[in-house]
Amino acid sequence: MGPNIGGEQPKLPIPGVRNLIAVGSGKGGVGKTTVAVNLALALAHLGFKTGLLDADVYGPNVPLMMGIRDQPQASGERIRPLEQYGLKLMSMGFLNPGDKPLVWRGPMLNSVIQQFLRGVDWGDLDYLVIDLPPGTGDVQLTLIQTAPVTGAIIVTTPSEVSLEDARKAVLMFKQVRVPVLGIVENMSYMIAPISKERIDVFGQGGGKRTAAVMGVPFLAELPLDPLVRIGGDSGRPVTLNGDADSNAAGFIQLAKTMIEGLAASGGPKGPSIVIED
Repeated sequence: MGPNIGGEQPKLPIPGVRNLIAVGSGKGGVGKTTVAVNLALALAHLGFKTGLLDADVYGPNVPLMMGIRDQPQASGERIRPLEQYGLKLMSMGFLNPGDKPLVWRGPMLNSVIQQFLRGVDWGDLDYLVIDLPPGTGDVQLTLIQTAPVTGAIIVTTPSEVSLEDARKAVLMFKQVRVPVLGIVENMSYMIAPISKERIDVFGQGGGKRTAAVMGVPFLAELPLDPLVRIGGDSGRPVTLNGDADSNAAGFIQLAKTMIEGLAASGGPKGPSIVIED
């Protein structure tokens, strides 16, 4: 039996972590991990101390996308996170490397998620970005019901199938009283390499319309670009290229928009950094 959505459970803070940002989606295949990885790198680019928790325990892709396959070491009774590109990292992929599948039931996975949150020595972080599994299952609910999540970002594509599931994800977060920071429309469009024509592969404007209907902010339209995929597959995400790269600039602007939204709703916890345009 899954967690009681309406039930109140104590949300204990994560030592040293000021803001938990959950990145979720109603379904898989929308580029949620790509957004989570590049959002975390964008926050680090802006000068924030940032960590990335890969909570997608069944399909942990963060090790591949971040280009690191080491195994975490113990630090006393806690686990020391790995570090890459200025981010502190934890993923089931570091503990269960290769293609071996996890055949675990809900309670075991919930225990692992709690260990990743509270048994990892995250140190001093402004933001811990959490890449949630797709959907609205037990792992997602357990995490967001027991951790003080600052806010959630929902990733979708413009297609109606994706948007239908994105609405379910928004409602889940609202039901457990986690602020929805907004919707990100990923793979929103592509630019033809020769004609430079914009092609709306999965439809147009669905994310913006859904955000308006659900009463949440619309954060970004991110293009479908082979260079984003190549960056993830090669272990060097595009945001590492900095503001001069148009794809990186999109993720950096997403981070700025998210921070501005947090400021408008009461502000992120902890010291702020002035973000220059």
